[in-house]
Amino acid sequence: MERDLAGLLFPGSVAVVGASGTPGKVGHALFRNVAASFNGPVYAVNPKYKELLGRPCVASVEGLPEPVDLAVVVIPAEQVAGVLKSCGERGIRNVVVISAGFKEAGEEGARRERELVRIAREYDMNLLGPNVLGLISTRVGLNATFAPRGAFPGEIAFMSQSGAFCTSVLDWAWHERLGFSHFVSLGNKAVLTEVEFLSAFGADPQTRVIVAYLEGVSDGEAFIRVASQVTREKPVVVLKAGRAEAGARAVSSHTGTLAGSDRAYQAAFEKCGIIRARNVEELFDYAYALAKQPLPRGRGVGIVTNAGGAGVMATDAVEWEGLEVARFTEDTARRLAECMPKAANIYNPVDILGDARADRYKKAVELVAGDPNVDMVVALSAPVAILTYAELAEILAQARRRFEKPFVCSFMAGELGEEAEGLLRGAGIPSFFDPARAVRTLRVLCDYLEIRRRPRPEPRPLEVDRESVRRLVREAISSARPRLGLEAMEILSAYGIPTARGGLARSPEEAARLAQGLGERVVLKIASPEIPHKSDAGGVLVGVDQRAVEERAAMLLRQIRRKFPGARLEGVYVQEMLPPGREVIVGVLRDPTFGPLVMFGLGGIHVEVLRDVAFSVAPLSRDEAQALVHRIRGFPILKGVRGEPGVDVPGLVEVVERLGRLAADFREIVELDVNPLLCYPDRVVAVDLRLTISGEEG
Repeated sequence: MERDLAGLLFPGSVAVVGASGTPGKVGHALFRNVAASFNGPVYAVNPKYKELLGRPCVASVEGLPEPVDLAVVVIPAEQVAGVLKSCGERGIRNVVVISAGFKEAGEEGARRERELVRIAREYDMNLLGPNVLGLISTRVGLNATFAPRGAFPGEIAFMSQSGAFCTSVLDWAWHERLGFSHFVSLGNKAVLTEVEFLSAFGADPQTRVIVAYLEGVSDGEAFIRVASQVTREKPVVVLKAGRAEAGARAVSSHTGTLAGSDRAYQAAFEKCGIIRARNVEELFDYAYALAKQPLPRGRGVGIVTNAGGAGVMATDAVEWEGLEVARFTEDTARRLAECMPKAANIYNPVDILGDARADRYKKAVELVAGDPNVDMVVALSAPVAILTYAELAEILAQARRRFEKPFVCSFMAGELGEEAEGLLRGAGIPSFFDPARAVRTLRVLCDYLEIRRRPRPEPRPLEVDRESVRRLVREAISSARPRLGLEAMEILSAYGIPTARGGLARSPEEAARLAQGLGERVVLKIASPEIPHKSDAGGVLVGVDQRAVEERAAMLLRQIRRKFPGARLEGVYVQEMLPPGREVIVGVLRDPTFGPLVMFGLGGIHVEVLRDVAFSVAPLSRDEAQALVHRIRGFPILKGVRGEPGVDVPGLVEVVERLGRLAADFREIVELDVNPLLCYPDRVVAVDLRLTISGEEG
């Protein structure tokens, strides 16, 4: 259910429970900030005072003259539940709990937090916290934090799980004069999480960009659903902490080993159109550019510089970021030649030389920005005595307003001066020392343009046999067989995934009978849920003559019994001998946060060595399945290189799509590997399968 956060983000009245008159206490800093900033009625709640900082003070929540829109609580943890209940009785539906000492402090704290959740649900409260810095809403002048600085008004909504990071960002943004529409510390997320704020910020007309520092997501599927809607209207930029794989849970399959939590988050962000920042610098570079710049029409970049080296660096960055060095029209080139010195380079990047004064720079910028093939402009300058940065900033500000295209600049100097910085800030032009950093922000504008343009993912109806799979899954659960191998190929067939012909033989004699009709030569594979890597264990025989199947099957069973005396052997899987093909792997992993993920990559033994794999959250539309296949670095190999034929890419895409449907339909499937899936120019065939089933449906 979508929550109405208007009373929390835009309150008409505020009470601070635990407000203090003692400097140095959190309750004092918090109340001072609220009283100094908020436009509406403010009440202190503390039995020690009658008045605080010129505002009325009452002894308890019950003593408030009105049921305020927002209560901010900063009292010892053990007292919070009682105050929260009093707020509920008074009809106060929005509460921020600053206090620490809850689940972050051990089992007793966790018990306290569960009690807060119970009370909040009983009274249908919007509860932010506990263990938060607070929140800021510049539209109503509210600074309900104990941070030493507030925030300038702006168009960026920010939320963070780290309170300490919040204070750092506020201090930095104050010096940079970067403004916010909202600023929220999420804390323990007992009731309100990033999902509710994402939805609220998405609906807020004052907010143009949403920025988040996240350490985790509380409800992955709700997050994807809401973010997918919001990112079509406004950009969302996230810095996700904890990229390292060391904490990822250990699982037995290739898919699980390669997944890790960060892979899951990356897949989720890609599915719902979130732009991911790698560090704090990128987080706010991207946010500022997206908030202040128009979106480009395409990927063509025009570069103007008074320093050849800077132009080369910018050109390298354009190509590195996947943008295009725009080709000027003949008219632009002619007009540049008419007004530039003979030694100047009139082709992109335009080098107007180090002796250029303001008039030459202005002509070059206007001609480049006016070219129809130029979608974005990068302006570069090294320090020269004959041109001030204030002059340059004025030229760029005028051009930015005139041409309505994205502009970024790289003035490669230690200090621009207050006037130049003010002009650039007023025009919303990002300025960087490093040309590559400037170009990177343009790439992000293009990334968001693509997010806006891409079709809504609509998984299409597929002809599948769900009943057969449901029966097989139930049989596996009831017989306590969580791990299945080739004997479960029927599951793939039921979902329209082509499989190699063959079957499970319980004895050497049955293996010989199964081999009939599979060709002159067959493959024998040991069938045991306790031997996942059959090739490594010596459990695969290739090219077995049909006349020798019974003998070789018996030999294989004897060898494996000697090698793995405790393993449960279910027999031998007999399979047709297929010609060599391009090997890929497709797989499924049920992630605890986002649900089923689909993996695709180069297969066989190369999957662990090259690790060229990509993930997406199931189910997948046809477009999403195609994007997943194209995402791996080795995709050109699948298309065909150096005279080698390509593989059946449409067939491969369909397998990925169908596997995503299977994963979404049966949450009992915890892990699944098809490795290899053999790919030919005209077909794809699943050759090997391993899956793990749980009795729980996700």
